[in-house]
Amino acid sequence: MNPHHPSPATGGFAGVVLAGGTAARMDGVDKASVELAGRSLLDHAVDAFVDADEVVVVGPDTVRTARPVTFVVEDPPRGGPVAGLLTGVDTLLRVPHLVGVLAVDMPRVTAATMRRLREAAAGRDGAFLVDGDGRRQLAGVLDTARLDVVRPGREAQHGMALHRLLAPLDLAGVAASGEEAVDVDTWSDLRDLRG
Repeated sequence: MNPHHPSPATGGFAGVVLAGGTAARMDGVDKASVELAGRSLLDHAVDAFVDADEVVVVGPDTVRTARPVTFVVEDPPRGGPVAGLLTGVDTLLRVPHLVGVLAVDMPRVTAATMRRLREAAAGRDGAFLVDGDGRRQLAGVLDTARLDVVRPGREAQHGMALHRLLAPLDLAGVAASGEEAVDVDTWSDLRDLRG
């Protein structure tokens, strides 16, 4: 059991946006602040969690959002997706039954995407979006009680690959629709989305 959340999950849905990456292929820009269709990538990501009771953004508090969110940075910073996800979960005020996780650079993931993921997760440990090649994307939902079971110690979280954390879990794959699986890794990816 996670010491930060001693009580078990009892329902509800919360979101964790991972926004603390290095953006190495975009000259180290703060991806959360990059604009698409007149809005920041962070606002697009937070919009995907319109159904969530609360949203935690793991990354620097540099971009204002239309919806109130909680900002947190993993310790030490830039710990990768596992450290980011678990830091985000630990920051939630209430333990939800399901927690959604989304990379800030996937602006075509919407609330409808998250609803499909939550439906697919029913009776399983979670569900993740998969692209046309069947690769799991950083957009999914997890049963928080099951996540607690596979949670590594603090030292092991930093730099751990997400697929290693998720390997023991029974996860549904949800095929991406349209541009849902597109992530903004380069300036040309952004130009393509602006189309």
